Amino acid sequence: MRANAPSGAAATRAELPLRRALSGRRPLWLALGLLLLGALALASVAVGTRTVGWPDIALALRGQVDSIATAAVSARLPRTALAALAGAALGLSGAIMQGVTRNPLADPGILGVNMGASLAVVIGIAWFGITALEQYVWTAILGAGAAAVFVYGIGSLGRGGATPLKLALAGAATSVAFSSLVAAVVLPRADLAGGIRSWQIGGVGGATFEGIGHVAPFLALGFGLAMISARKLNALALGDELAAGFGERVARARAWAAAGAILLAGATTAICGPIGFVGLVVPHACRLLTGTDHRWLLPFSALAGACLLLAADILGRLIARPAELDVGIVTALLGGPVFIWIVRRQRIREL
Repeated sequence: MRANAPSGAAATRAELPLRRALSGRRPLWLALGLLLLGALALASVAVGTRTVGWPDIALALRGQVDSIATAAVSARLPRTALAALAGAALGLSGAIMQGVTRNPLADPGILGVNMGASLAVVIGIAWFGITALEQYVWTAILGAGAAAVFVYGIGSLGRGGATPLKLALAGAATSVAFSSLVAAVVLPRADLAGGIRSWQIGGVGGATFEGIGHVAPFLALGFGLAMISARKLNALALGDELAAGFGERVARARAWAAAGAILLAGATTAICGPIGFVGLVVPHACRLLTGTDHRWLLPFSALAGACLLLAADILGRLIARPAELDVGIVTALLGGPVFIWIVRRQRIREL
């Protein structure tokens, strides 16, 4: 290391004044985030193979679909709603997982939760013939929960317990293994391969309000569990012993928070497919604006996740026009460099 290179601790201390200045303006950032979300939602219904104007958007919102432009807007409305909901769920799920594990690399994709949900759905389709979206949701949630327990169990083995490095390695290995199992299940089923492979990429195309209605109760329950866990996550951030000293039931607090994250990730995977990196990137960006207080971090992560997935969906439609890139590909392209930056900056330390 060069003599003039600052250590990780020194760099963190140098950032504290900036973080304090930014976190002191939380209401302003919240207002700007809501404005950005509204602007992205309008852009999402306006941009696509056919660009439509504001008069057509207004007519479609009033229920008139007697032209090609208004019909296009009507088809994009559920897609926009799903992108916002899925992004909020994934951003919130990632923030919870990072808080529960105190792992800066925690994310539904990196820890294998999304791929566990994906494997469960694929097995359900190929072996048990499930067809209804409600069945997909229950199956995905069970798969996500089983994957989370498995990864945490593997990462807890050996000296030091579930360290961030061990959890990240266990999650990466589990994701690769589950991905291989998905391929093994799909390959003999030529009748299902095309649809499952398309779903595995992760996207919000083809969304309907009926489909959103099926997953909405699970997302609402996940959001509720997440928000009531905010104070508990603040206590867990102090360390298990200190949290227990303040009267917090550590195991129960972790279980409730993790249940919320699993519901959010599983339900989103069921309807969108596995979308990666949103839960990793968003909480790190939001901590710069809100600090580490989960009472602010969790709602900001939901808002920023919705904005990110909407922006990724719009970008996917623009760069491949008149075709489009699925949002899962765009988030992978955006999230990969950020993941490398986090690894180099954090050196896989605890939060």
